[in-house]
Amino acid sequence: MKIIRSVAIVALMSGCAIATIDVRPASAITLMDFIRGGRKRTPEQAYPAQPGYDMMAPQRLEDRTAVKPPKVSSPRYYTYKPEQMRRIATDRLVDPVVTGSVQSYGFPPMLRIPLADARKFLPQVEVRAPAEVAKAVEAFYAGRTDFVWIGGDGINGRARAALAVLGDAAKVGLDPKDYAVTVPADDFDRADMIAREKDLVRFEIAMSAAVLTYVQDTVRGRIDPNKISGYHDFKRKSVDLVAFLDKAATSPDIAALIEERNPKNPQFLALKQELEKLRAETDAAPRVEIAPGTLLKPGDSNPELANIVAGIKLKASEALRAEHAVVLAGYQDTPEYTPELVSLVEAFQKEHGLKADGVVGQASIRVLTGGDTIASKISKVEIAMEQARWLPNDLGNRYVFINQPAFMAYYTDQGAEQFSMRVVVGSKANQTYFFHDEIQTVEVNPYWGVPQSIIVNEMLPKLRSDPSYLDRMGYQVEVGGRVVPSYAVDWYGSTNSVAVRQPPSSDNALGELKILFPNSHAIYMHDTPSKNFFKRDQRALSHGCVRLAEPRRMAAAVLGISMEDVGKEIAAGHNRALPVPQKVPVYVSYFTAWPNKDGKVEYFNDVYDRDMYMDRAFEATRKARQPAEG
Repeated sequence: MKIIRSVAIVALMSGCAIATIDVRPASAITLMDFIRGGRKRTPEQAYPAQPGYDMMAPQRLEDRTAVKPPKVSSPRYYTYKPEQMRRIATDRLVDPVVTGSVQSYGFPPMLRIPLADARKFLPQVEVRAPAEVAKAVEAFYAGRTDFVWIGGDGINGRARAALAVLGDAAKVGLDPKDYAVTVPADDFDRADMIAREKDLVRFEIAMSAAVLTYVQDTVRGRIDPNKISGYHDFKRKSVDLVAFLDKAATSPDIAALIEERNPKNPQFLALKQELEKLRAETDAAPRVEIAPGTLLKPGDSNPELANIVAGIKLKASEALRAEHAVVLAGYQDTPEYTPELVSLVEAFQKEHGLKADGVVGQASIRVLTGGDTIASKISKVEIAMEQARWLPNDLGNRYVFINQPAFMAYYTDQGAEQFSMRVVVGSKANQTYFFHDEIQTVEVNPYWGVPQSIIVNEMLPKLRSDPSYLDRMGYQVEVGGRVVPSYAVDWYGSTNSVAVRQPPSSDNALGELKILFPNSHAIYMHDTPSKNFFKRDQRALSHGCVRLAEPRRMAAAVLGISMEDVGKEIAAGHNRALPVPQKVPVYVSYFTAWPNKDGKVEYFNDVYDRDMYMDRAFEATRKARQPAEG
């Protein structure tokens, strides 16, 4: 009979990642064997020789069990490498015809024409700027002979107005030091006009570089998100810097022209207002410190219990303190977490909208310690403002916004939030990406295409000891588009030609439906049979996709139909893809500070430590950038 060889098939994109692995079917299995459900095989038949092995002496089964299964690694975080500064090639900007046309330096200072041939000094100007800014400055000045920021009397009003905006960069979450320019002194030696004009020409180039750096930063941010980690996926915005300088040269209101490049959406404006408020505040309120990573469960013994009780005394309502006055008065700073103290903690948790289970973890500690300090809030807002620049300036009138640190999804229509719901996002080992896309399809009664990472990292070890594992669990294995028994596959072979999927069922990992927005990460929203996860405060628990607490409600919203109609589609029992009539933007975001529908900024835990990597990127950028004039 013809030996079955491995064949490449199209990856099934129905999982949280591409559902393909590299395998080789057993070479001794015939078509009739598949129909009969397989036959008994010797170890040599079950595990045939692979390319590269001695075909006359195939390895025995006992030799292969020692082979460790491969692993699919997750995206990684990078050491941030900021855009390097380079010298603006001012020596290329000198036009010998123009600069040689007026030779006024032989005249007395009072008779010379100010700046008449000041372009001669351009080669002596040393100004460094980000590469794109330097290129734009060179292109702008190569095509003109006049100046934007200086005149015969010194720096002009346009320059002073622009300097005021650059000096206020902190108000929009930027660092004013990145745009600092040394201004030529007003009291200068009139006998040495050459030195004066050299300073002015240097200021001209430095000012243009600073303004363009600011404009570019306001539009797309200082940080390139794709250099943070493999979990970030954004097409970096482009800015026509030369066109901006052209406008700046003639604008009657240069300050407005510069400032209007900042995002204008309500969320960014709310963050800006919050930043201003925070900088006017001080940390005057008393605080209790609880050791990071503390986890206290009923029956435990932990020295941090004393700080937890102190936090309850500080943060609990008068009514709660009165109700538990005897317990609070009798507590002697002991580490034993006794039943009466558990009851106290449960009451405190209930009062603050937390799950009242007596387990003191991250969410409870956040309330007990009073949340973030003013300094940490400022840091979170600055990071949020930077990240907001990665998104479109206008999020749209209708969109879905998922904020991973909040473990929430929000649906907005006609510019107003219509509803929100709890979500489960990826665990720290299987993080959800940060990107935006468009919702195109709702699939009811879906198949689950098992992600490659799950197959290789979790299923493969089981399959090597029990090749029938997938058959018993109800999964389908396909080779070349044909369904084959899982025991017919050599799970020790190469791993790029088999698809594994779970048919629709009551225990399907995706539940009743999934909401698709095709992307290279195979991330989507879906239902789940594990409803109890939504009761937890910390919901970073999935393999990367976003599980919805109310999937039918979200599906109805994006499809523009009723929840009853969605229910009918599901009840029909067929696997069916329902196209979304009008694509809906979806923002799979990561903000530890973000305004709610009322404009009040809320703060969340940095579940993936991404703010830490942002802080490192800021620091690397600060070190790379010098003042705009070099």
